[in-house]
Amino acid sequence: MTDKDNKLKSSITSRTGYEQQFPDDFQELFDKEEASDYNLHVHRKFTVDPGQTSMRIDQFLPHLLQRVSRSRVKRAADHEMLRVNGNAVKASYKVRPGDEIELLLPYPPPPDLRPENIPVDILYEDTEFLIINKPAGMVVHPGIGNWTGTLVQALLYYLNQPAENIREEPLLWPGLVHRIDKDTSGLLVVAKTEEALFILSNQFYRHRTRREYWAVVWGNVKNDSGTISANVGRDEKDRKRYAVIADGSSGKYAITHYEVIERFGFATLLRCKLETGRTHQIRVHLKFLGHPLFADSIYGGDKIPAGNANSNKFRLFIRKCMQVMRRQALHARTLGFTHPSTGKEVYFEIGAPEDFQDLLKLFRSWNEEGGES
Repeated sequence: MTDKDNKLKSSITSRTGYEQQFPDDFQELFDKEEASDYNLHVHRKFTVDPGQTSMRIDQFLPHLLQRVSRSRVKRAADHEMLRVNGNAVKASYKVRPGDEIELLLPYPPPPDLRPENIPVDILYEDTEFLIINKPAGMVVHPGIGNWTGTLVQALLYYLNQPAENIREEPLLWPGLVHRIDKDTSGLLVVAKTEEALFILSNQFYRHRTRREYWAVVWGNVKNDSGTISANVGRDEKDRKRYAVIADGSSGKYAITHYEVIERFGFATLLRCKLETGRTHQIRVHLKFLGHPLFADSIYGGDKIPAGNANSNKFRLFIRKCMQVMRRQALHARTLGFTHPSTGKEVYFEIGAPEDFQDLLKLFRSWNEEGGES
């Protein structure tokens, strides 16, 4: 950093004290759950100090946030991900005392990680993005307890291999746009260029994507279709879980649409469509509905609900089912969005994995043989 830059940063921090609001690294923001939603982005709001002198916003922000360059601020502005007082602004906008600044940036590059030669199931690839079929059991990005063996490290290896379908300025790190749980299977999109990352992140943040999950839940869901609209936030009794905030006093609004695909009496196969992408949204919403995901150990789906364990035969049957399905019965089946360069709608679909299909076969066989529940 030059003397001029040091003086500029010193001037900003002495007038505003913003460095106390922003960690040195966006990874720290993510670890603190500031960007915990499944749509991966860092979303920050703050007010410009009354003593701040006029300055271009693409100069102002990089001196507050490490690893945020003027070019990233400009891209954010170009995609209406930078707003002042509620209005989208250009990178040349000059900040004024009292301005309310809102900045949205895609998930930052991972910290220094070693690429790992881990097989990745790539369903589609072009110059802009990859479509990944993530298996259950694979963590998307590193975190506490999962520093190696993640999809990020696998993609670091893959993206840095010589290839013909890479543009002139590729991302040499995975451009994560969204994520799914370790024990959820299914589709993910990963950007390959900085421009694609901003475009896709904006679509996910603005809820302009199409996502459908298949879910097996306990119980016979009453209605053939419905919508769950309820805030989702941290569970006050267990910080590792999330819960519906029924009075809406906290958490983030979340909307899940569901439709019955098949009924088994003691369980139901649902199609779930997301309008929002909150952490554990489907799992939390379905538990709130009274129908936790089958085999979901965090939200009570690993136990037979009261009233269903009427016979030893049924209990043995469910034990067999849980040996087949050793994780929550949730699969990200479809994914649709607007292509970053062509502007056309693209749509991808992947069938349920073997454990999911085997579970459904067991349920059908139980009913066909006249089993009781």
